Amino acid sequence: MKKIYPSAKAALEGVKDNMTILLGGFGLCGIPENLILALRDSGAKNLTCVSNNAGVDDFGLGLLLQTRQIKKMISSYVGENDTFEKQFLSGELEVELTPQGTLAEKLRAGGAGIPAFFTPTGYGTQVAEGKEEREYHGRKYILEESITGDFALVKAWKADTFGNLIYRKTARNFNPMVATAGKITVAEVEEIVEMGELDPDQIHTPGIFVQRIIQGPKYEKRIEQRTVAK
Repeated sequence: MKKIYPSAKAALEGVKDNMTILLGGFGLCGIPENLILALRDSGAKNLTCVSNNAGVDDFGLGLLLQTRQIKKMISSYVGENDTFEKQFLSGELEVELTPQGTLAEKLRAGGAGIPAFFTPTGYGTQVAEGKEEREYHGRKYILEESITGDFALVKAWKADTFGNLIYRKTARNFNPMVATAGKITVAEVEEIVEMGELDPDQIHTPGIFVQRIIQGPKYEKRIEQRTVAK
């Protein structure tokens, strides 16, 4: 099975309206920049996007908010995006805020075939509304359902031709969990090597989870809030 695709556009073949798209990244660190651009250019609408955050106004998922391609966001932190705020307050955008650790576990559980799990996080808050509650060892828990998606888009540092992935430093973040939870996982990477060239002990995502790979032509790797000494 050939996994290497010539472009981000080709790798997103099959993306349609109303799909659920999972995206790796934390802030602007480790986001699949080229795949997000291709997703915007695909014109797919009414998307449910699952990501830790929604980028900034002119980068990351903010680009899809500009074109109003996202109908629902499932995320943890959305404070850097004015477009997000305006669409949410006007009722255009549905938002499901999820505690960060819970979101990571929902994705990991989805990739592991676990339909739901109990967690104490969010008990007694709005997060718990409408969810089953139980008590274990004197502590209250709520039931959280796992997450899977039609497509999972991730950014890695290196891949081999089978799709084994290595992430670099903090750019690993949500990417390993997202990579396991999509029906079709697309990885964009900075370098592709032959199978067998990666140290097995360094591989973070086994290639069995990855169906498509592209080598990104360029990366901005923006920083949301840059602070430097005078």
